[in-house]
Amino acid sequence: MSVSSPTEWKQLYETIPSEFKDTYSRIKRATEVMTTDPEPEVGLTPKEVIWTKNKAKLYRYVSDQPKKHKLPLLMVYALINKPYILDLTKGNSLVEYLVNRGFDVYLLDWGTPGYEDKNMKLDDYILDYIPRAVRKVLRTSKADECSVLGYCMGGTMTSIFAALHPELPIRNFIFMTSPFDFEDTGLYGSFLDERYFDIDNVVETLGVIPPEMIDFGNKMLKPITNFYGPYVNLINRADNEKFVTSWKLLQKWVADGIPFPGEAYRQWIRDFYQHNKLIKGELVIRGRKVDLKNITANILNLSAERDHIAQPHQVEALMNAVSSKDKEYVSLPTGHVSVTFGPKAVKVTYPTVGNWLEKRSN
Repeated sequence: MSVSSPTEWKQLYETIPSEFKDTYSRIKRATEVMTTDPEPEVGLTPKEVIWTKNKAKLYRYVSDQPKKHKLPLLMVYALINKPYILDLTKGNSLVEYLVNRGFDVYLLDWGTPGYEDKNMKLDDYILDYIPRAVRKVLRTSKADECSVLGYCMGGTMTSIFAALHPELPIRNFIFMTSPFDFEDTGLYGSFLDERYFDIDNVVETLGVIPPEMIDFGNKMLKPITNFYGPYVNLINRADNEKFVTSWKLLQKWVADGIPFPGEAYRQWIRDFYQHNKLIKGELVIRGRKVDLKNITANILNLSAERDHIAQPHQVEALMNAVSSKDKEYVSLPTGHVSVTFGPKAVKVTYPTVGNWLEKRSN
């Protein structure tokens, strides 16, 4: 039976035995969420573009509140998905939280690459984009030093940038669920084993890697949970509108992937997942060897206990590789995404970041 109009739903409801009416109501609401509900608005903290390069934009978040802390904060996200996960919705936004605590917050958004960007390398992002963004933040804020937060792959890229630019005045680095040691990457290691995964063939065939391919690979780490779990949870909890709102927000972000420039993807897979060059001190970026010992700034290194994308041991490996005297490793009771969105992010991650940064930003 095809049911589409409110009258038809009501007629069907009247025929259902009472013990199944709750289930029926949840299925009806879940159907509405997936088919007719409007998409939620995201990235609501006010901001302005202060610098651009190619597809990338540098945002400064604006607020009526006076800045309480001397050092500005630059956030750097991965080349995968979009960075509004850091500012998903009011009351559940790391950006909003830090702005409300009086920090001068900036975000480097890589934009959406096209086929014309297939030759972009990690070298370009790390040496041509991040340093210029840092300098722009310093000029705009009129500060002598700044802090940088890298999330996921953005933190890995930021560590390379830091090692190659020890002369830049960066006092604090926060790495959030960023992998540094790729010796044991779980199922990723099996998926990407160079004996079976021909990275050259993939890049030369596709040019840019479609987001669906990246998303599929991530979901295959836990296929039952990742492919079907969200929809089972929605049906089971569709009578909870607070849950439904969070579900719609997160699913919008998960589905909002962006292409991965082919040459950067080739490096990411070969140099990191297949050869583990960063932690071994063998990584070369535009002719320069990357030595993490060059990093002396204060470090807060955050892992997530339930993270299967950047496992805690991959994150913690940074601690013995840097020369920083003020360095702290914290494992949070979250997953890779829930480290920045959800009730535990609000209660645990946000204050952990804010409190650590506040003590080192004046």
